[in-house]
Amino acid sequence: MRMKHPVYIVGGGIVGLLSARELARAGRPVVLLDRQAVGKESSWAGGGILSSLYPWRYPAATDQLLRWSQQVYPSLITALVKATGVDPEWTVSGLLILDANIGEVEANFSKNSHFSFERVNAVQLAELEPALAIQPESALWRPDVAQVRNPRLIEALRRDLVQKGVEFREDVTVTGFSQKQGKLAALHTNQGVFPADQCLAAAGAWTAGLLEKTGLMLPIRPVRGEILLLRARPGLISHILLKDYHYLIPRRDGLILVGSTFEDVGFDKSTTAKAKNELLKAAVEMVPALSDCPIEQQWAGLRPGSPDSVPFIGEHPDISGLFVCSGHFRNGIALGPASARLVADLMLGCEPSFDPAPYRLTRE
Repeated sequence: MRMKHPVYIVGGGIVGLLSARELARAGRPVVLLDRQAVGKESSWAGGGILSSLYPWRYPAATDQLLRWSQQVYPSLITALVKATGVDPEWTVSGLLILDANIGEVEANFSKNSHFSFERVNAVQLAELEPALAIQPESALWRPDVAQVRNPRLIEALRRDLVQKGVEFREDVTVTGFSQKQGKLAALHTNQGVFPADQCLAAAGAWTAGLLEKTGLMLPIRPVRGEILLLRARPGLISHILLKDYHYLIPRRDGLILVGSTFEDVGFDKSTTAKAKNELLKAAVEMVPALSDCPIEQQWAGLRPGSPDSVPFIGEHPDISGLFVCSGHFRNGIALGPASARLVADLMLGCEPSFDPAPYRLTRE
């Protein structure tokens, strides 16, 4: 289908950037709009773990996107480094789950699941992580779990997209959409009206509010998560450690991310002493040596929460040409490549790479 206007993408997080990349590679002119600077919301604020934390607790629809994304991340990172010189530090750290209920895991892992895991005992655990203080009778070891430094991934994607001709317009707030005979006609913004044939709403926690005036009520809400950044010596821990939804993520240079809280406070991105104490306590309980490590930074991000942790991906039921890709909750980085491929398939009129039904906007 020939378009008169560029494709507009509203939202410069990981999903918007990866979707822009898919569309630009298909030859579509793309303009990416963000209400502030690109990539400064939850995509920047997250930990960059390329897996759901407890994958057996997620539905098959999430599993499908995660599996595909994990397969393509190595080649994606290689291409970005080659094109831009920015290294997102894709690293196979492995994940040690210290509070896994083995019965729950075995009951929910199908024989055909792509998730590999090993049970490790206290002796093996001490060999894997000598600084670890917690000694459960058994833990789960997932050696194939990788991580990225998401701010660097965002920067690499932005540079790559500039090279591909994508136009970035920051400080643009979309205030509404107009249609003509059921087809998208224009975007209304604080910088004027942009005629449009196609638009992708990928505004994270702000997506539901963006679409309310169109009559589409998506159950996407902001869920605040706070993270601490500690300065440790490189190698103090080598793996991602997880207990009670608190995690430690070791970066190559010795920095350790401690996450994350779960706070239902609307669009408030304030950081709190309560969260700081909670995270620091969890970190020190796992690795006592972290009590001597200075706190470099504390920040908060707003995850786009959805009821079942499955994103909403598809075309607006009443406005042809207006698409949505949002609601990834904790897993935007992990599910981003597959989500972008699916929504790009739909926008391009291609055969979908995955069954789109589980992600439809009107599902109950």
